[in-house]
Amino acid sequence: MSEPATSRAGAKPARYLAPLLAGLAMFGPFSIDTIFPAFPAMGAELGADKLAMQQTISVYLIAYALMSIVHGPLSDAIGRRRVIIGGLFVFTLASVGCALSRDLSTLLIFRAIQGLSAGVGLIVGRAVIRDVLQGDDAQRLMSHVSMIFGIAPAIAPIIGGWILGWSHWPAIFWFLVAFSVLLLIATLRVLPETHPPASRLPLVPRRLLRDYVAIFINPRFQRLTAASAFNFGALFLYISSAPSFVLDLLQLNERSFAWFFVPMIGGMVIGAFVSGRTAGKVGGQRMVRIGFACTILAMALNVAYNLFDATPRVPWAVIPISLCSFGVALVFPIVTLAILDMYPRQRGSASSLQAFTGLVLNALIAGVLSPLVSGSGTSLALAALAFVVVGWAFWRWESARSRQLPPTQDAPAIEPPETL
Repeated sequence: MSEPATSRAGAKPARYLAPLLAGLAMFGPFSIDTIFPAFPAMGAELGADKLAMQQTISVYLIAYALMSIVHGPLSDAIGRRRVIIGGLFVFTLASVGCALSRDLSTLLIFRAIQGLSAGVGLIVGRAVIRDVLQGDDAQRLMSHVSMIFGIAPAIAPIIGGWILGWSHWPAIFWFLVAFSVLLLIATLRVLPETHPPASRLPLVPRRLLRDYVAIFINPRFQRLTAASAFNFGALFLYISSAPSFVLDLLQLNERSFAWFFVPMIGGMVIGAFVSGRTAGKVGGQRMVRIGFACTILAMALNVAYNLFDATPRVPWAVIPISLCSFGVALVFPIVTLAILDMYPRQRGSASSLQAFTGLVLNALIAGVLSPLVSGSGTSLALAALAFVVVGWAFWRWESARSRQLPPTQDAPAIEPPETL
């Protein structure tokens, strides 16, 4: 195990690590969710319809996904801290560009630059956690980060709505500028370098490509990544469809996004809290089973509700989403740590490729699927149910394969001596 971060950071106490890593992970979701309440105002001023405004999300996610395959290996080569600081600096400049944009094309360019830089906190932060901790301690910290990070999508649209109430939509991007500057200062002061030079790998393109191919074609990596990505995809379908879901289907106003986001993130925060509290007490396999049971039950109830009530209304329309987010929070930390443990010297690359896979799926959800199904509560519910069932099927496949084959050094058990 790597030397604890606190000993390399001098007097910087460990209690700062979880909130800082959570904050670094938050500025990605903030980039998506704070602008949701401003979609009508932005579209009217920029001359963009609802479908065109949806591309401000998809172009951001595509750029995020493409750059995510670089963040991790770069941190393996030059250190975690430098990559995070560089990403925050670029994100700050891109947010200034968004605030000053006066046409949709310019806005999309700067949204893409935001996406290129926003992944450093989440992707490199996962590697930081695994650098300094292992086993149950790593699960606890991952869960604590997830719990704090989970607040972001809940408060971001609320903040966006408040800002829109007293100012114009560019003020939302100026808020992102201030938030990223605050994180940059905190990172410079608090975050230690958790990946020392002796452990770094040279950044050789041919080797990087070879490593990525080796990771990607690993069947166990594929199954674990697909299980996590499709399970979260159900939730992200609703997140990316939030403007239509809240404003059109629930018929609420721009300041009412809390009706959707607070229950959803409440479930995620509670799930992350339960995951952290039960680390070492409940086996990883059992916890993941419970998580998938929650997501499938939630989306089945969601379908039933929408079939019997053609006009969805709060709170009934959001309760199943809250239960789904609870289940996602139980599954994610354990599956992610299992992926990182497969490649102890290439955690950054493994984290990047996991994020890339999920982000490509999320970009397709936001840019292609969401516009097709967000006009109907029943269509949204059926699509979300399909995602969690596919995720569960990949998990069952991995469980069956792990029972047939003993764990190896390249594919260790989630919780020794337990296999998936």
